[in-house]
Amino acid sequence: MQVTKPKYLTMTPPKRSPCPISCTLDLIGDRWTLLIIRDMMFFGKQRFEEFLESPEGISTNILANRLRLLEELGLAEKQLYSNHSRRMNYQLTEQGKSLRPVLKVVTLWGLKHIDDTQIPRSHPTDADRSTESFEATEP
Repeated sequence: MQVTKPKYLTMTPPKRSPCPISCTLDLIGDRWTLLIIRDMMFFGKQRFEEFLESPEGISTNILANRLRLLEELGLAEKQLYSNHSRRMNYQLTEQGKSLRPVLKVVTLWGLKHIDDTQIPRSHPTDADRSTESFEATEP
């Protein structure tokens, strides 16, 4: 019996070139994926509903798609958190956590070069942790 992959497990785009910047952007360079990673990494968000509360206003279908993509890429994993089969917690894997320096550099660049930007704050305890995590010198 042949097992077929679900459609969402074939979302990884083909490589356009061997350039590592191009390949990385093909995986995480859309307007939502790094924001979901940001929310997991710096704000401790784990549940679908928590991601929907972010100020950027992601739609439910895009969020579901990106969470599946992050799982497929090995950047996040999901775990059941209640008896209901659709209640999942999402957490970054070690590979996902390895994106921390990338997000920090992008944040520092934005703070320096884009007027009226600031580190997002969801509530005071998160803001304290996220601010500390960005107090790094530029590479």
